[in-house]
Amino acid sequence: MKSMTCKQLGGACDKTFQANTFEEIVELSKQHGMEMFQSQDPEHLEAMGRIQILMQKPEEMIKWFTNKKEDFNALPED
Repeated sequence: MKSMTCKQLGGACDKTFQANTFEEIVELSKQHGMEMFQSQDPEHLEAMGRIQILMQKPEEMIKWFTNKKEDFNALPED
């Protein structure tokens, strides 16, 4: 298993996600993001806004996603 925080994934807090694959980490992060959206957490809403802006530029979004995946793959196993 490997760990990444919400902040490492572009979020706003130090919540840690643990998974065997990057895809699993992304799913855990999405679930957390939905919870934070429902609670209208201001810091997370701001982070989500930055990601939405990034999503409007597909090439930059792909680069960002690829970099995050590479960061995950470089992490040591917990």
